[in-house]
Amino acid sequence: MKTRKPIACALSIVAAGLVLAAFGGDGDSNSADAAPADKPRENGGLPQGSEPVRLDPADFTTNIDNPYWPMKPGSQWVYSETDTTGAHQDVVITVTNTTRMIANGIEARVIRDTVSEDGVPVEITDDWYAQDDDGNIWYLGEYVTNLENGQVIDHTGSFEAGVDGAQAGIAMPARPRPGLSYRQEYYKGVAEDESAVITVGEERVEVPFGYFTKDVLMTRDLVPTEPKVQELKFYAPGVGPLLSVHTDGTGGRAALVSYTPGA
Repeated sequence: MKTRKPIACALSIVAAGLVLAAFGGDGDSNSADAAPADKPRENGGLPQGSEPVRLDPADFTTNIDNPYWPMKPGSQWVYSETDTTGAHQDVVITVTNTTRMIANGIEARVIRDTVSEDGVPVEITDDWYAQDDDGNIWYLGEYVTNLENGQVIDHTGSFEAGVDGAQAGIAMPARPRPGLSYRQEYYKGVAEDESAVITVGEERVEVPFGYFTKDVLMTRDLVPTEPKVQELKFYAPGVGPLLSVHTDGTGGRAALVSYTPGA
């Protein structure tokens, strides 16, 4: 998911001092996992910035079972999103049975992300994900439909890995550990989100769906083109995204209200 994305939302921090801990982490540094631009995969490194990646479609599957974001067809996450101005949106993320062949040759799972205000959709996005043999979930682009009063306005924000210089990124690493950094997506001037792992197993998170104390993963998302933007995200094994917190602008919080695992 992106910044307003993989969760499209933002929540409250449960533990005191959590934001300070996030700001103090070293997650946005280029760690040893940053690979040379010409060999981002061969040495096990995750992609950084705008560096190109050479991906072999044979190494990928649409059966996504990374424990921090399992995407079985039929899985659904429902979030309630608010900000400090009182604005409210409902976000529903559904793993479809549909796959799509991406321009870079990889078959991806289609994940439908619907954002609504007062029951009326304002954005419907099809996100494309696939998992490699190591267990990393790759983000391969999105088709965004922006709406107003039920009518389509435009498709601003859409991009596809392999088209017009767009590159795939990492939605969830196979083995997250503090300090691990990676790009989530890259399409110059449109989608340049980066992320880093801050903590693993140190946070306790409560959302309407439940209280989570074991092996919670916390990440921090940054957008180089928007230096003030920062989003903290929390994931639970076996469930996926629990909450996301924007610490910039009007702030914002989004809570996981319900989760239905796929069959």
